[in-house]
Amino acid sequence: MAAMKFGPILQNGYVVRDLERAALHWASVLGAGPFYLLEHIQFGDAYLRGRPLKIDMSVAVGYWHDVQIELIKQHDANPSIYNEFLASSGEGLQHLGVMVVSLDPELARLKAMGVEPVQWGATATGIRFAYVSSELHPGGMLELIESGPAINGFFGMARAAARDWDGKNPLRRPG
Repeated sequence: MAAMKFGPILQNGYVVRDLERAALHWASVLGAGPFYLLEHIQFGDAYLRGRPLKIDMSVAVGYWHDVQIELIKQHDANPSIYNEFLASSGEGLQHLGVMVVSLDPELARLKAMGVEPVQWGATATGIRFAYVSSELHPGGMLELIESGPAINGFFGMARAAARDWDGKNPLRRPG
């Protein structure tokens, strides 16, 4: 069976305990940003290992050159890959993200190779995602992000802001 290829990697996803502190660190020390804060993201159907997932989380998204930095803060103690990561590893790089044209065929191909999604679903605005298992090779998970107008527009806006960013206003709330 031919190897499944993904890429390029567009996102490094970090789980953090303090979202604003982490974004300000990335901006002031590493020059990444500006970061767009998406607070208390609303989800549609979402699952953790096949069970309904209900979490309260926020993210901050910015760019470091062409690499997107996603900072993730879960506000509640409900089970999720983020709280599992914090418990086992502390703060740090939890996943790498890639864009896919369509999530379902990619998940079907991975399943045929013995790789299952661990956490998947959609936001309330219809942005679909799936984190796939890394148990066969320990390390960060892979997040598949389905391409579409909403996510492409947001990522494009954040990338464009980073190109001409003067270092001011490093943490922004869209809208």
